[in-house]
Amino acid sequence: MAIYVDYTDPKITYTFDVNKSAFFIRDNHNYINVLGEQQLNSLKNVSLLDIYLSKDIVVEPHIHQNAAELVYCISGSATVSLLNPFTKKILNYTITAGQVANVPQGWWHYEIANTNNTHLLAIFDAPTPEAIFGSDLLRLTPPELMAHTYSMDETKWKSTIAPITQTTILGPAVNKYNQRQNYSTNTYPPHPTYQHPYHSSQYYY
Repeated sequence: MAIYVDYTDPKITYTFDVNKSAFFIRDNHNYINVLGEQQLNSLKNVSLLDIYLSKDIVVEPHIHQNAAELVYCISGSATVSLLNPFTKKILNYTITAGQVANVPQGWWHYEIANTNNTHLLAIFDAPTPEAIFGSDLLRLTPPELMAHTYSMDETKWKSTIAPITQTTILGPAVNKYNQRQNYSTNTYPPHPTYQHPYHSSQYYY
């Protein structure tokens, strides 16, 4: 789909502070900022997520249904894992500063930080990075359907997914089952902040 920008419009903007556009905040060390057409309306077919992670924090398994993703490591180290839907194999790529990993559009993937102070830039070939998260698939699919489809005990399935009460995005999930755990130097708020990238309002922290 072609995207047209009227560059004569005085409301068109050409600069933006990504630090003031939070997509998800777990804590002061683990958060994601977003830049898309809602934040910078002169963009056409590009957007990005600015990702900060501590050791062992996971960008949960998800897909981008509208874009391919190029993950660039600014600092630290992360392992980018993707499921090749053609070979049915998981591919793991560890990247450090200056290295990239490419995730084709629609591929199931996730990232794990190998060190504290890991900083990643995820670049998309779409004006807004859309995503479908694994936590939503697990908690929103009717348990009776899962049990019937995969010949599982419905009660056990419900018990297994009970800790997943909201979209996770940065895991391990923060909930009553693990809120007392500490990973690296993190302290977890009771309710992480999630801002859908289509919304124009921002959170400041």
